[in-house]
Amino acid sequence: MALTAPQSNNKLVQYRKEIIREFVRENMFSPYMGDSMNSIIRTLHDPKKGGEQVNIPLVTSLKGTAKSTGTLTDQEEAINNYGMRVWVDWARHAVATNDAEEQKDSADIFGEAKPLLSDWGKELQRDEIIEAFASIPSESAPAGLGSSTGQRVNGVTYAAATTSQLNAWAVDNADRILYGNAVGNYSGVHATDLAKIDASADKFKASSVSLLKRVAKLANPRIRPYKTKDGYEYFVAFAPTTCFRDLKTDMGTAHQNALPRSKDNIIFQDGDIMYDGVIIREVPEIDTFVDEVWDSGIDGNLKTGGDNTSRVAPVFFCGQSALAMPWAKMPTPTFRDTTDYQFIKGVGVKMCYGVAKIFQKDSNSDLTQWGVVNGFFSAAADA
Repeated sequence: MALTAPQSNNKLVQYRKEIIREFVRENMFSPYMGDSMNSIIRTLHDPKKGGEQVNIPLVTSLKGTAKSTGTLTDQEEAINNYGMRVWVDWARHAVATNDAEEQKDSADIFGEAKPLLSDWGKELQRDEIIEAFASIPSESAPAGLGSSTGQRVNGVTYAAATTSQLNAWAVDNADRILYGNAVGNYSGVHATDLAKIDASADKFKASSVSLLKRVAKLANPRIRPYKTKDGYEYFVAFAPTTCFRDLKTDMGTAHQNALPRSKDNIIFQDGDIMYDGVIIREVPEIDTFVDEVWDSGIDGNLKTGGDNTSRVAPVFFCGQSALAMPWAKMPTPTFRDTTDYQFIKGVGVKMCYGVAKIFQKDSNSDLTQWGVVNGFFSAAADA
């Protein structure tokens, strides 16, 4: 019996109109961004046009001793102040098509241009915030400022930092850098201290959170805790997935048992961990930077000089005003104006901003980061 079969060109092809876009995670830093003094990431909006720098005035608390009944004349204390400059640069992107290609389209792929550009901007800002947290403070303009690619992350990026720059940063910030779970691991030589991080003893755990908190509270200038509306004070730690995993393992069911027995319990719905006055937030993309951008690989050395026994990842432990993100131009849609007789069309986005770790220059010319402790912990990749 001969069965009639449709020739290949006659076979039904079903095209879906709905388009599936690749998942783009919302910016995990967003809840801690704002223009108030209390914000961890200060977003600064200046209505004035022009200029490539934004100045951020900083003042430290008064340290003078109290005077009794004697005269105060000529015993006044000078206010220690510093103006930190943040450079801004442009970020632009666009997509284009023409009538011929659009006619072939079974779905409105070009119609996804605007949400795709929005996702692109979210990823860009999130990644530059991570780079800024790990950066080495510098008073100089970013190396790529004004170039075709631009550089909105101020200071020296961790990947580009030299050995001498890393060591100078470690010395200037001795009271706000932690290598593993022992303050004694610090020597001021960055690569040497990374090599001291042990694969098992120096995992990120509950005691690490408390130690980071003590480091932050004892730092000078002081790191102000992040304050919530209910009047309580918290610090916030941004941790990569591998460190967040180790913290949950170390805490066992303690954080689950402390929550109400409901669908909101962390055993059913994962989320931030709160412990000892610290909010620990997972940021998976920090691990991406460790392995792909900061060239850590399997040896765990964020820069050269480690002992090849432990993969190392950073945890950014923050108080108020850890980063600054000044905006000179908020994201604005753009459109292609060279249309070849209305045959080509394009849509884009443009914005102008900078991201910087806030720092102060003291009388010794040390550049001290203002509101963040950089912790480094053993963070083995999943087998």
